Amino acid sequence: MTQPIQAMPSHHQYTIDKEPYYQEAGDEITLYQAAYQSRIPMMLKGPTGCGKTRFIEHMAWRLGRPLITISCHEDMTASDLIGRYLLDANGTYWQDGPLTLAARIGAICYLDEVVEARQDTTVAIHSLTDYRRSLSLEKKGELLTAHPDFQLVISYNPGYQTLMKDLKTSTKQRFAALEFTYPDEETEMQIVCHETGIDQDTARRLIQIARHARNLVGHGLTEGISTRLLVYTAQLISQGIPAISACHMALVRPLSDDPDIRETLDATVSGCF
Repeated sequence: MTQPIQAMPSHHQYTIDKEPYYQEAGDEITLYQAAYQSRIPMMLKGPTGCGKTRFIEHMAWRLGRPLITISCHEDMTASDLIGRYLLDANGTYWQDGPLTLAARIGAICYLDEVVEARQDTTVAIHSLTDYRRSLSLEKKGELLTAHPDFQLVISYNPGYQTLMKDLKTSTKQRFAALEFTYPDEETEMQIVCHETGIDQDTARRLIQIARHARNLVGHGLTEGISTRLLVYTAQLISQGIPAISACHMALVRPLSDDPDIRETLDATVSGCF
């Protein structure tokens, strides 16, 4: 026995009601709004923890659109994105995947760290990123035309690109791109202070440590201290943890297991505090 498709979830459950704090670093808000007006697929490029996800959450709130986020991984299949038939006590029924659901309800679909997904999986998004704006549900025998408000957004970290783990050129050229990096010192200080309530002097000291670590990228470090880690550290300090201990825990130890790099960063921490 095959039962009807289950009721489609309301887009309201994916709507962001409270404004996500985002400190603009350039003209990325204006550029993204223009892209959305034309429903151009977007690619957000930048290092881990620099604000890509917060940005897209902020833009979904600003535009009043539901947001469906998918964290990509190497075991993710096309069915995980598109949907599959499931079995319960009443028989089989079709369940939309998050990509299909976003296309149906007119959500912004955000594929986070898309290079982590298998290339045969990412090919499934191609028909939604050109003039067709459609998705073939082959197992279900349906050709779904995307809702007029639907937009596809992907993100990835160019620093992790390898020959085996990169987006195909045929995929990249389906997107317009915004490039993100760590904010300038003043902007980053505002972010850390706003997110944690920490004083500006302490925030500046933390940022000095981060900037020193970022200068070591390519010289023992594959990636620098992120704004996210600065926020974690400031949250620990605001709870009464001594600054040096908080820096060791949330800045130095997550970044490297190399004893020489740790010693260098520990010395920087001691110098700043």
